[in-house]
Amino acid sequence: MRLTLVMRIESNKSNRLLRLKQMLSDKSLELISNEVGLEGGRTDFKTPWMYKFLLFVLPVPFRAITNIHYYGLEKIPKDSPAIFVANHTSHVDPFLKIVAAKRPVHYLAKKEHFESHATKVLMESTGQISTARENGSRDALEKAVDVLESGCSMGIFPEGTRSRKTHAPFLQTGKTGAARLAAKFPKIPIVPISINGARDFMKPGSLIIKPWKRIDVYIGDSITFSEWLSDTEGGNYNDQGVEVIISKNENEKREDMKQIYRKFTDQIIETLRLNGAP
Repeated sequence: MRLTLVMRIESNKSNRLLRLKQMLSDKSLELISNEVGLEGGRTDFKTPWMYKFLLFVLPVPFRAITNIHYYGLEKIPKDSPAIFVANHTSHVDPFLKIVAAKRPVHYLAKKEHFESHATKVLMESTGQISTARENGSRDALEKAVDVLESGCSMGIFPEGTRSRKTHAPFLQTGKTGAARLAAKFPKIPIVPISINGARDFMKPGSLIIKPWKRIDVYIGDSITFSEWLSDTEGGNYNDQGVEVIISKNENEKREDMKQIYRKFTDQIIETLRLNGAP
């Protein structure tokens, strides 16, 4: 399915040329990136060797004993860092994205997973990032900056946590963390992944796995924040529009950026819904 972050389908050459003319300059993208206000720790992030080993060993038997179907795997960037966004109804969702990507994907995980003996080793040995909700997850996002700057990939659930709804639709209002990371790295592709059936495979709050339950995983077309921001049905900004934002006082700039993050996030959630997320 066509990614709905850019809902306009170019039907002729003139439209394609028009879109190219609307692309933002590197200067504008740098200004927007700086306005995000996220700075990493300036340290190189490395994927733990245990994570690489598990990724080499586990996906094949996992696919063999489960009823999981992937669609659109060819749309996943092969080598470059990426931000994988998906709906979230089950503990199995992170692994579904990892298997699709065929490479390590690092996640923002609630700090309780790092405090429990049952999950602490797994979290640390696979390079996941502790998230403290009381500080707005800012520290976690800054660690995510290190991950992306080191050429690794991030997995984000825009809803922030697993949906606790008992009946469809399960999708919740998205939080803006993924949008802030996308704006910080405007040339890194955002890959939408819609997961349908994971809740039946492993229900929230349960450790019981039903491997025969069918899961369908739909990978949508990727898009960069740069492409979205300049698209008329995305952010609809040109270089002059970015200059207007930058010329404002701090409070006004902050409000403008919040509106941009919210619109991007809402379109991510809608993309996931239209691409198959229940």
